[in-house]
Amino acid sequence: MGILRVYINSFKGLSKEAWMLAAVMLINRSGSMVLPFLGVYMTDHLHLGLKESGVVLSFFGIGSVVGSWLGGYITDRIGEFRVQWASLFLSAPLFAVIPFFTTLQGLAAIIFIQSVISESFRPANSVAITKYAAPENLTRAFSLNRMAINLGFSIGPALGGILAAVSYNFLFAVNALAALAAGIVYVRFFRKRSILFRKKERERKMAMKETGGLSERSAYRDAPFVLYSVFCGIFALCFFQFFNTLPLFYRDEAGLNQTTIGYVLGYSGFVIVVMEMLLVNLAERKLTPAATLLVGTLGAAASYAMLIAGHSIWLILLSITVLSLAEILVLPFMSAITALRSGKGNKGSYMGLNGMAVSISFIFTPLLGTKVAEDYGFNTLWTGTGIILLVVAVALYVCVNRITPSNTRSGH
Repeated sequence: MGILRVYINSFKGLSKEAWMLAAVMLINRSGSMVLPFLGVYMTDHLHLGLKESGVVLSFFGIGSVVGSWLGGYITDRIGEFRVQWASLFLSAPLFAVIPFFTTLQGLAAIIFIQSVISESFRPANSVAITKYAAPENLTRAFSLNRMAINLGFSIGPALGGILAAVSYNFLFAVNALAALAAGIVYVRFFRKRSILFRKKERERKMAMKETGGLSERSAYRDAPFVLYSVFCGIFALCFFQFFNTLPLFYRDEAGLNQTTIGYVLGYSGFVIVVMEMLLVNLAERKLTPAATLLVGTLGAAASYAMLIAGHSIWLILLSITVLSLAEILVLPFMSAITALRSGKGNKGSYMGLNGMAVSISFIFTPLLGTKVAEDYGFNTLWTGTGIILLVVAVALYVCVNRITPSNTRSGH
């Protein structure tokens, strides 16, 4: 009963807006079955090689970097509301036309454009979370949003595995419809709230100008934060093999079919949905931000190292469980630390910079992962991943201790 009470309490105090942002994210990400299956789609359906698929996936990464920068830059100037609705409504037709591009060059181009548009949503969405969440609830608000993302990913890949066995075109159609539905729900709920907030923000800026308020520093000149973002990016370089090389490993080495791969990826989302708020709540109370990232990053290292031992379904499920728990202890806290480091008028640039660092992984992870796996084998890939994550765990611990007060817990 004690654990149940803690679990229920972990949801208390979150604003109606935080819940609605999570609902919009759930609708949007429930259709996000394309990315985990994109590598398999290109090799199975379009008969591209592993390296060619890696090139296309890297263009998704380039688009993510550009989108993260662009989204953060524009958010600080026109507000997160306009950036989010534009991203959602423009993403829908782009998802729908992807199947019409079947050449390497055409796929790379459309994936790049789609990635720029869809990833510009992320820094704007993060700013919206910080706007509508009380400081003491900030990490839990990010966790609620991520829980919605992972519930969507739990639904999406499981359904995607079934649909892919019939037709890959269903994947893109559902993604388009989900983005459109999310855009409609978002605009209907937040339009009036955004107008009121923009009015208050203009008044705040005018008051600061009249009183000679100090200008806020640029995220790009905040050297400790830049270093922190670099190590966040290296973590992402290792972690986000979940989206590309890990499904290929499941297929080529473990012999899993598309449907089973979808179930495994969906199970990962289920673990996060069930455990995220509880684990985040406990980490906030028991650990400092630095210690939380240390434990989470070490867990990610262990999860990939497990795959060296064998390919049984039980070992795969154990590995993905540990990776999912590690994700809970890293990603929402990365965002919360970024938000707390920023000021009121530059949250978009801080979120954009940290998002760019993470998005760079989408460029290099598929290229490096597929190349190492093809040339040296998956065991070499998992060994190298584990070693890098061990180094990153220590580096993040040192960086976070430097940019956060030593006596804080993760949520304060």
